[in-house]
Amino acid sequence: MKLARLAHLAYVVTIAIKGFDGALETLGGLIIWLTGPQRLYRWVVKVTAPELYDGDHPRRAVDLIRHGAEHLAVTGAHFVVFYLLVHGILKLALALVLLRGGGRWVYPVGTAILVGFVAFMAHRLTQEWSNWLLAFALFDAFTLALVLYEWRKPAR
Repeated sequence: MKLARLAHLAYVVTIAIKGFDGALETLGGLIIWLTGPQRLYRWVVKVTAPELYDGDHPRRAVDLIRHGAEHLAVTGAHFVVFYLLVHGILKLALALVLLRGGGRWVYPVGTAILVGFVAFMAHRLTQEWSNWLLAFALFDAFTLALVLYEWRKPAR
């Protein structure tokens, strides 16, 4: 019985993290959509100006943020905005319904969405390897396992 309680706690925490992440993705997609990638890039350059940092700050992180904003400004943001908004809204809505106990119907829907996310990330990994993407795919696979575990439990 203790294992079941621990699994349920892991489920609630994981789904809450997914919901928070979905809210951040939705917010990020809205910001990029409303401001435009060029304005976002200029803001990132201004905020990460070298004169703001001394030798103690993580220079690599600043360089990665700048590179990402530059890539977004150069290549366009249509796919990124679409992905962030769709992915974020789906995750946020799914997390809210799952956490509220919105009924047994949500489990197959959540399972299908999570399988889709994992499949998409697996496909992207075959095209271009990313340790971050692998970590997100594994987290989604873990979330999928917890959703399936909750779904198997008898209805309350």
